[in-house]
Amino acid sequence: MLRLTDIQLPLNHAEADLENAILKRLKIEASDLISFGIFKRSYDARKKTAIVLIYTVDVEVHNEAALLATIKDVQGQSKVGVTPDTSYKFVAHANDGDYPRPVVIGFGPCGLFAALILAQMGFKPIVLERGKAVRERTKDTWGLWRKRELQPESNVQFGEGGAGTFSDGKLYSQVKDPKHYGRKVLTEFVKAGAPEEIMYVSKPHIGTFRLVKMIEEMRANIIALGGEIRFQQKVTDFDVKDGVLNGLTINGNEKLVADHVVLAIGHSARDTFQLVYDKGIYVEAKPFSIGFRIEHPQSIIDKARFGPNAGNEILGAADYKLVHHAKNNRSVYSFCMCPGGTVVAATSEPGRVVTNGMSQYSRNERNANSAIVVGISPETDYPTHPLAGIDLQRELESKAYTLGGASYNAPGQLVGDFLANRASTALGEVTPSYKPGITLCNLADALPAFAIEAIREAIPEFDKQIKGFSMKDAILTGVETRTSSPIRIKRNDDDMQSINTKGLFPAGEGAGYAGGILSAAIDGIKVAEALALQLQKKYPT
Repeated sequence: MLRLTDIQLPLNHAEADLENAILKRLKIEASDLISFGIFKRSYDARKKTAIVLIYTVDVEVHNEAALLATIKDVQGQSKVGVTPDTSYKFVAHANDGDYPRPVVIGFGPCGLFAALILAQMGFKPIVLERGKAVRERTKDTWGLWRKRELQPESNVQFGEGGAGTFSDGKLYSQVKDPKHYGRKVLTEFVKAGAPEEIMYVSKPHIGTFRLVKMIEEMRANIIALGGEIRFQQKVTDFDVKDGVLNGLTINGNEKLVADHVVLAIGHSARDTFQLVYDKGIYVEAKPFSIGFRIEHPQSIIDKARFGPNAGNEILGAADYKLVHHAKNNRSVYSFCMCPGGTVVAATSEPGRVVTNGMSQYSRNERNANSAIVVGISPETDYPTHPLAGIDLQRELESKAYTLGGASYNAPGQLVGDFLANRASTALGEVTPSYKPGITLCNLADALPAFAIEAIREAIPEFDKQIKGFSMKDAILTGVETRTSSPIRIKRNDDDMQSINTKGLFPAGEGAGYAGGILSAAIDGIKVAEALALQLQKKYPT
């Protein structure tokens, strides 16, 4: 097949226009075209009155070789080339023999795909998930949102599907992906029930409700391939001797022989981070970000981004990506923007408040929300002890709990009041979506002074890009502290094992190697492959 890139058409083009553009690009007749499919569709909205759709298509034609010979500069300016092979290739297959089954700790996106790839290669992994199955977990999560009842082992952070289950379900990433692992992830999601459009739209997303069903389907697939999923199985000890992992302790008593283990525990498994550190497994502090959630009417974002084309079905609810370098040398940026979504309670520890964002597939809620965060690092903002970032997160989350009234309400403030440094006393045009509720206050004390200063400077600057961003009635809700893991469990580049603990494969967000559903899933595939090759090497047929 041939791949054609950068085919540009008006937003509201006719169905036949794409085929005609293909014929024109290739200089062929309709009878020479066998079929075509969309590989990618994006848009250019820089001119709001003339938004353009941009297509990459794969085309099957008669006499392909002869046609290619007539096209000059196949890989260059002609924007026509041979369609690359993006199919997934397994690197190994399970050997016959008696050896300990590989273990995956954690069943978020990283653990899910690590387990799936291992199962597809015949290795029959054992998955240990400290939380509950996704539907039980959903009920527990709603218990916090509706009844203020937190389940420390079953919430937005812990349980089948990981933190990404209660999110916008974004499936795009900026990670380099020369082996097309991302394509494998999307393919498996479609098999499990995701809409087929995620294979070609530029910013695919799924939403929480669809993710729940998909995760259950993928779990069933792993089990059908010989894998085993164990819920409410918390790893409480690692058996490490002379730098080699030999086994695990589960729930304080059960012993499990294990010498090839994927550690995919997510960015909030603080007790496991402590255990890893106590066992001498190498851990280092890494930068992360802190800030607030901001909510605007989605209509304002749509109008600012799409102008008269706001509401177009193809464009959907508008998003944004913003960054500002403040005068105090801090970077402020938007993170995890959720069009038509809600701000959710995302704590996993009693007496603390954490916010996150979530959308359904439809993205049809009234408000848009995003984190507005400031980058911090151990070199400048907190002690370089490997776990010091966790201490800072807990300090800020506890303060937010107190500011919110010690009831799991989140502290909130109108943007106009935040910029003027005065406490809010009444809501305006924007109704906050956070459940169980917010307590209006002055957020000046919720974050370090440098962060407040930088965010106050950034919001008016963002208004220059998104008209209405600094509207006085927009709502800030605190705090956002779980943007990424505050630690890195360092691994070797070649075999992906811990740099000082053989047999342990740190992976995903919790280990500091991913950020988001797609990048975590891709990392799960990479680590599964590395583990499989090491397992075959240690236990040859």
